[in-house]
Amino acid sequence: MKGYQISFFTQQDKKHHGRSVGDWLVHVAKEMGLPGATLLAAAEGFGHSRRIHSMHFFELTAQSQEVIVVATEEQAEALFARLRREAVTLFYAKTPVEFGVLGEDAR
Repeated sequence: MKGYQISFFTQQDKKHHGRSVGDWLVHVAKEMGLPGATLLAAAEGFGHSRRIHSMHFFELTAQSQEVIVVATEEQAEALFARLRREAVTLFYAKTPVEFGVLGEDAR
């Protein structure tokens, strides 16, 4: 299949509907029937504010997160429409990809 790999960048302490934005995004992707989404926690990063966000033993709230989503073109358009309706502020990178499943579990 052809589509997109979309990486969203956020922080553990950013919330939407009472959940971390990263966690919320993974659940939205599942609800919308996207082929997959992964939430990754980063040790350190910075964004438009140029402020370093890092993982500390006592305070994980400033920890940078990345949510990687794989979607067809139609699914990506629907996802972005949903994010606009929800008024979520996120930085993203969208890359064209080919994706599929190999092996015995391929459906």
